[in-house]
Amino acid sequence: MTKKPVIGISLDAEYNGGYSPMPWYALRQNYCDVIVNAGGVPLPLGHYLELVDDYAARIDGLLLTGGDFDIDPRLFGAKEVHETVKMKPARTNFEFAIAKKIYEQGKPILGICGGMQVLNVAFGGSLIQHIPDEVERCIAHQQPNPHQPAHNVAIEVGTQLHAITQVESAPVNTAHHQAVKIVAPPMKASAWAEDGVIECIESLNPNHFMVGVQWHPEYKVSQADTKIIDAFLKAAR
Repeated sequence: MTKKPVIGISLDAEYNGGYSPMPWYALRQNYCDVIVNAGGVPLPLGHYLELVDDYAARIDGLLLTGGDFDIDPRLFGAKEVHETVKMKPARTNFEFAIAKKIYEQGKPILGICGGMQVLNVAFGGSLIQHIPDEVERCIAHQQPNPHQPAHNVAIEVGTQLHAITQVESAPVNTAHHQAVKIVAPPMKASAWAEDGVIECIESLNPNHFMVGVQWHPEYKVSQADTKIIDAFLKAAR
């Protein structure tokens, strides 16, 4: 029997109120569902820096999720913090550490929405803090219904993303107010929205699956989304 790949999944976190008056983790079920349906074993990862090496020894791939958070702009050299920015330092510190460790091991990484932004900043890139303030004539990137596509993305031929999806355009569901500004040195952009906002980044090494998408393929609004998840699990095997 073939061993199923274990996929570490990062968690969002809230520190008071809502579900519990005590600090709690959050993870939408469909993040786990798509891993199970693609033949993997989901393993949610608590934010323990002292366990990064232990996690890395046990997982075959890393999924960095989206969530209700922003990365501290000072981590990419910004001198001011936009009023819309909501930071969760413990989450960010953990995700940076686990992403770098998995990268060192050459294991696959998929970053979704905020997870794409984590990948970019962790490896030396920067972000647009609030799209409406920095992108002229921007389209609506924060859609209210994640089950429906918000806009299309143009995919560059010759990239990993194009090889995976086999399309040059795909409908996507986005829910973000930030975006990649300067792409991290070990990565390149491979998909864009019609307003020029970068919607996908990927490793410069075509043999390493390190892909960040600004949308949510776990909702599977198109065949391209299914192919992205399947390619991630294939790399983890």
